[in-house]
Parts: sequence; C-alpha cells; structure tokens
Amino acid sequence: MCPKDFWRLEADFINGVWAGNLISMALQFVDLPSADRGVMDRIFIIGNGGSGKTWLAEQLGKKIAAPVFHLDDLHWLRNFIGERPRHERDQLVAAAADGRSWIMEGIYGSILKQVFSRVTTLIWLDVSNDECVSNLLQRGQTAGGTAEQFEELLDYTRGYHLRKNHLNSFDGHQWFFKQYTLQKFRLSSRPEMAAFLATV
Repeated sequence: MCPKDFWRLEADFINGVWAGNLISMALQFVDLPSADRGVMDRIFIIGNGGSGKTWLAEQLGKKIAAPVFHLDDLHWLRNFIGERPRHERDQLVAAAADGRSWIMEGIYGSILKQVFSRVTTLIWLDVSNDECVSNLLQRGQTAGGTAEQFEELLDYTRGYHLRKNHLNSFDGHQWFFKQYTLQKFRLSSRPEMAAFLATV
C-alpha cells in the first residue's frame, strides 16, 4: 500500500475500523524505536503544512489523554483575518506551555523556540513537499479561510525547503531537531506515523 492509500483511509483509521490492519502493514515496512511514555508529558510536533501534524496530534491526544493545542489557533485571529499581535500570541503560548501535560503542533519555529525548555518529546514530520501539497489539496481550505489564502498556503508549503535563515523551514526544523537532546522522532510517511503510534 502506498502512502496516499493511508491518507485515504484516515477517517477509518480515526474511527478504529482499520487501525489494526494499518498498524500491521506499517510495522512491516518501518523500524522505529519504541516511545517512552514516561517522557511524553509535553510533546511538540513540527513539520511542513500538510505533513500530518494535526492528525498525529489528535491521535496522540487520545492515546495519552493530553490536551492538544493547534498553533494556527494561537497565531491567527479568528477566520484568518490577520496575524494575532505577537505579544498576545506569546502570552497564549506561555499559558498553554505552563500546563503539566500537552501536545502542541505547528510549523512555527518561533513558538518552538519559546517553549523549547518545556518540551519532553519532539516529533519532526519530515514529509516530502509533493506529498504535503497533495494532502492539502485533498483536504481543501479550512473553515474561515479564503481561496486566496489557500493558494498562499500552497505556495508557502512548496517553499519549505527553499527558505533560508527562517525558523519555519526545513533548515530551521532540522536545526531544532539536532539541538534537542531528549526523546525525539523523525517521521517521513504515514506508515511511519502509524508505526510510531503503535509503540505509544
């Protein structure tokens, strides 16, 4: 089964209908170290747009009973009418990070930098640009956004490997991943994500 097939089965996976089959197939193709739940109190998931951060965060949230913070909700004002003032965003992030247990997901390297010392597990979804763009096209624009904003998102996603000296980029995420010394995982496909979830 190719990675796109895993995306098409996402709804069934979430409902548990195909979970066993997906995990069994994933474990045949990937070899990942087991996750240590003892250090999964505060998880940060980074990666390009469309890489599967939201999906993985929701699955982990159910597994470990932790609240999930989607950083787009903190970075943008309602209905994506503009960016939230930075001081206000930072206050919201600090309040969320102060919790004993949480999962945060987003592309924002500046937010990861802010909470870096609080993170106990770092997950980098290093998925190919083509797959990320394909996933976004299948998903479509999220509620509240415009067609123009969706095109901007696609362009931003295509530029993930091209941006230099930028925290929201492949280089920026790779730097954070190398600097992080506690439990960390670099996952490159939906089968690897499924296999990872099986170890939690």
